Amino acid sequence: MALTKDKIINEAYTQLGLRKSDARQVVEQLLEIMKGTLQSGEDLLISGFGKFVVKEKKARRGRNPQTRHDLQLRARRVVVFKTSGILRKKINSS
Repeated sequence: MALTKDKIINEAYTQLGLRKSDARQVVEQLLEIMKGTLQSGEDLLISGFGKFVVKEKKARRGRNPQTRHDLQLRARRVVVFKTSGILRKKINSS
């Protein structure tokens, strides 16, 4: 089962003792800050968790697997996540 935004809000609500509306506002604002940082092309580093890196992908040739026709894939930016050493150790110690 995936951790959803609603579950994060509920955890903030119960663990931090905030009102539910305040917890929702904090989580929403944090996510907006993260999205804005990545949208501007900056990397996002969260110590002890990992780093979100925006990478530029060049235009390239591709193929439609159903029709087998060649096509041109456009240049784009993608977000790559790299875990921190601390998180990697926690995941592998379980």
